[in-house]
Amino acid sequence: MNKFKAIFFDRDDTLIKDSGYMYRPEDLKFFDDTFQVLKELQSKGYLLFIVTNQSGIGRGYFEEKDMHIFNDHMLTELKAHGINIKEIVFCPHAPEDQCDCRKPSPKLINQLCEKHNVDRALSWMIGDKSSDIEAGRNAGLKTFKVKTSSLTNFLNKINAIAS
Repeated sequence: MNKFKAIFFDRDDTLIKDSGYMYRPEDLKFFDDTFQVLKELQSKGYLLFIVTNQSGIGRGYFEEKDMHIFNDHMLTELKAHGINIKEIVFCPHAPEDQCDCRKPSPKLINQLCEKHNVDRALSWMIGDKSSDIEAGRNAGLKTFKVKTSSLTNFLNKINAIAS
């Protein structure tokens, strides 16, 4: 069975601008380079996933259904630009819940790798927080920490590796 290379993205302040516990579709704002970078990575054969901590649910700021509405809106926008996110997984717990699915735990990434036959040696975790990077390392992936809207820097790194 073929194994696939994949990129696992954090959601907030990696693909979209974080304005704090976002759950209303009108709060969705992509970075300027998000669509172009994701399209190019997809064209290079990467499966694209989102792995996100959504503690606003556990803290009672919004309900899980609200997050799903927000994510569906985001996926619709991405699809309109020809981008296919294979799957979104999330941890709904607050940090003090000490669950086993909140990044930096690799649990959610590991589940996706098994389910989608991902080759970890060819795959990446991209995020803006050290917990994203630690989760990727804990899952056996290469990692890249973005600064605000630096997905283009990651793409440049991928292109340099490929050449």
